[in-house]
Parts: sequence; C-alpha cells; structure tokens
Amino acid sequence: MSLPSARTRALLAVTVIGAILAAGALISPSSLLGRLEATAADPALFALVVAGLYLARPLFALPTTPLAVVVGYGFGVALGVPIALLGVVVTVIPVFLAARWIAGAEPQPTAERDPGATSRASSSASAASTPRTSLGPLDTVLEQASDAVDRYYETAGPTRGVVASRLAPIPSDVSTCAAATASGVRLRHLVLGTAIGELPWTVAGVVVGASAATIRTDGLGDLGFALTAACLFAAAVLLAGPAYRLVRTRRGARAGGQMTDR
Repeated sequence: MSLPSARTRALLAVTVIGAILAAGALISPSSLLGRLEATAADPALFALVVAGLYLARPLFALPTTPLAVVVGYGFGVALGVPIALLGVVVTVIPVFLAARWIAGAEPQPTAERDPGATSRASSSASAASTPRTSLGPLDTVLEQASDAVDRYYETAGPTRGVVASRLAPIPSDVSTCAAATASGVRLRHLVLGTAIGELPWTVAGVVVGASAATIRTDGLGDLGFALTAACLFAAAVLLAGPAYRLVRTRRGARAGGQMTDR
C-alpha cells in the first residue's frame, strides 16, 4: 500500500500536533490529576484510571513526572517505579510509530554507524533517487533541522542520544520520537534510551507521591530544581565524550588539509 504524499503527511503532522497542543491547553493536568484522590481508596479502580491516563497521555500531552507522582501515591515505591516506568515506555511506542509513518521512512542503519561517520553521502543518494515534494520555506527549515538532528545522533549514538534527550527537562515525546525517526533510530534503541533517561524522573516522582498525604499536582516541588540540575549534568557527561571525539576528529581533518596544501 502506497504512502500519502509528503505534503499530505506534513499537513497531517501539523494538524495532529496542533490538536494535541490545543487539548493540552484546554485540559489542565493539575486539575485532572487532582481529582484522582477519591479513587485511590479502591485499588482496582485506581489502577484502571491510571492505565487510562497513561494510554491517553500522548493524545493530551500529559507530562510523565506528575503521573509518576500519582502512581507513587497509589502504589508506593516498590510497585510504583516499575508501573510508572512501564507506562512511559509503552506510551512512547505509538508516538514513535506515528512519527515514522508521517516521515514515510523505515529505520535506516545510519543510527548504528560509528559516531565519526557522516550521513551526507547516503542522504544525497537518497535525495537523488527519491522524488522530493517541495514545501517551500518549511522544507528548508525541516531540512536544516534534520541535518542538525542527524549530526546529533551520529555523534552521540542512538541509545546515548535518546537517553540524553530524555534526561533533559524538555517535553520529550514529540521531540525525541520525531528526531529519532528522522535519524533512523530503531525502536529498541528508543525503548532502552527512554527507560534509562526517564528512570531518575520516574523514581523521584514516585518517591514524592508515596510520601505525600494527598495527591500532589505541583510536580516535584522543592526537589524539582535539584533533580533538573542533576539530570542536566548527567546529560552533559553523557555527551561530553562524543563531543570531544567529534572536535578532535575535525581538528585532525583540518590539520591534515593544511599539511596537504603546503
């Protein structure tokens, strides 16, 4: 079965993202999660409600950390951590598959190459063999963004790149899945990277929820700043090695070019 045209997929992506943002603006996560406290007395009902929230999370752009707080409040730390982490990992899969369909691409081996390798040759060959549908200025912006994302994943590697992006305190679902799809990151790398990168946020959220007398809707509270700083530091440490190797390779290539010119 043939895929819709690139223009159709791009318009569909804009429409879907706009609908998700509108739903997230109209539906307040704080008010939604605050109403769950009454269901916590019934474990079976609470489990069904939590499962429904995780399944609806991609549609309403619900953040993962407040959901982890709710899970911790209802299930405690021992059960809450694996439940919340499983909920995050499972719900990124449909987002990734939808992004792959919109991009009209299957996973490519580019994400599994050595960090020093470049994808410009393969990208040029693909562009030459595949007819492109111009989207005007949007096409230029998307191409530049795609090049930047490709360089990021080639330098960091697929799993490390996903881990660092999930550690960063940014809305990760759409950005991580779309970027991973565009760079040919495979589903197993996305799942593993998401589980590792979301682990500190999940553990912190569950612990805060388990120690609270009522369901908290303000996230991690005082712990948020310290955890954000720690996760940013961890992401920087993860990317420091690949970034150093990239700089060293470029300096070596530049020095080699200067020696050849003499």
